[in-house]
Amino acid sequence: MMSLHSSAIKASLHRSFPSSLRSTLSVSFSAGSLIRFPAAGNRVLSVVATSGRDSSMSSNSDSRGSSSKVAAESFFRSVLGQMETVYLNRNPTPKSVLELVRSVDDEQLCYDHLAFRTFGIGGYGIDSLASFFLDYGYTPMDELKFPAKKLRALWFAPPDVSAVPGGSGVNGPLPRVFISELLVDQMSSQTQDVIRKYTEASPNGKNYAALSSALGTLTWEKPLSSEFEQLARESEYAAWTLVNGYALNHVTISVHRLKSHLNKIKKLNQFLEEKSIKLNSEGGVLKVSPDGGLQQSSTVADSISFKFSDGVTKSIPCSYIEFAERLVLPQYQNVPESEIRESHRRDGFEVGNADKIFESTFQEQLSRRTG
Repeated sequence: MMSLHSSAIKASLHRSFPSSLRSTLSVSFSAGSLIRFPAAGNRVLSVVATSGRDSSMSSNSDSRGSSSKVAAESFFRSVLGQMETVYLNRNPTPKSVLELVRSVDDEQLCYDHLAFRTFGIGGYGIDSLASFFLDYGYTPMDELKFPAKKLRALWFAPPDVSAVPGGSGVNGPLPRVFISELLVDQMSSQTQDVIRKYTEASPNGKNYAALSSALGTLTWEKPLSSEFEQLARESEYAAWTLVNGYALNHVTISVHRLKSHLNKIKKLNQFLEEKSIKLNSEGGVLKVSPDGGLQQSSTVADSISFKFSDGVTKSIPCSYIEFAERLVLPQYQNVPESEIRESHRRDGFEVGNADKIFESTFQEQLSRRTG
C-alpha cells in the first residue's frame, strides 16, 4: 500500500481517467480514505490519502488493519451514496416516494437491492460493474435468464457488515446488487452495429463503470437520435442503456423492514396510489413468486430531456423505484417475530417477477403517465 498526499492522488486520478470523464471529475477525500483506481495494464492501484503530519505508519498491525477496513467501507458507501444522489436528482418520483414513506415511517429505511443495466459485449457487461462490488466482498449468487428479452442477470449478496448506527438507504444494511446485461450477439446486425460503434470507440470505458455511475456520465459519446429510435424498436432495454449507461436503474425499498403499517406491500401500494404515484401494471401491480415468498412492485420510470449528438432533444426513460417484501420461510414460521432476521426470509430473485419489473422503463408503461 502506498501513502500519498491528496494533491498527488488527484493528479494521478486525473491522468488515469479517460478524457471524456476528466471534465466531470471532482474528487475530495480526507485523511485515511482508501482510493482504488485502474493503473497500467490490468493492475489496480490502492492508495491511502494522508495528511503530512499523519503519514507515519502505526506499529500496531491490528490497529492498522482495523482502520483500513473502516476506510474501505467508508469509501464504498460514499460511492454508493454518490450513485444514489445522481439517481435522486434525475428522478423526482423516487425522491417523492422516499419522502412520502418517511412521512409515515421515520425510522430506519433499508434498501433491499440496487439494480444496473449493461451491454454484454466487449467487457461492458455484468463483470464490468460487478468487479467494484466483488472487491468489497460481495458474493455472486444465482443467474437469471430472460430469453424473450435477450437478457441475463446475476445477483450478488452483500458482505456481513454492520450498518451505520441509525443509517438509512446506502448507510443502512448493505443491499443486494442485481446486474443485468443485454445479449448483444443475439440482436440484429443493425442493433449490434450501433452498440459496437460506441463501446468500441471507448474500449477502456468499461474499466470505469462504477465511476461512470457515481458521476452520472456515459463512458461513450452521446448517440444520434436515430440510433436511439432504432434500438428502441428492437429492444427498449438496449435503447435505455445506450442513453443511461451505468446509471442506477432503480433502488428497492425493503418493505418488511419498515416499522409502520406500510410494512406490508399491499398496504404500501395502496398508500402510494392514493398519493397519485403511478405503479407498473404489467402482469398486475403486485408481482408474486410461485412460492409466494417474494412480492414486488415498482413505479413507472420518470422521463428526462436528453440532447442527442445531432442536436435533437427528446424525452427518454430514466429510472424508477421498486418495493420488495420477503416473507418468512416455512421452516421459521414458529420463530418469534422479534427474533426474525433477514436470513429467515425468502432470499434471491424470481425470473417471472423481474421480467415484468424490467418493463417499468418501457413506453407502454410510460404512456400511462399522460393517459
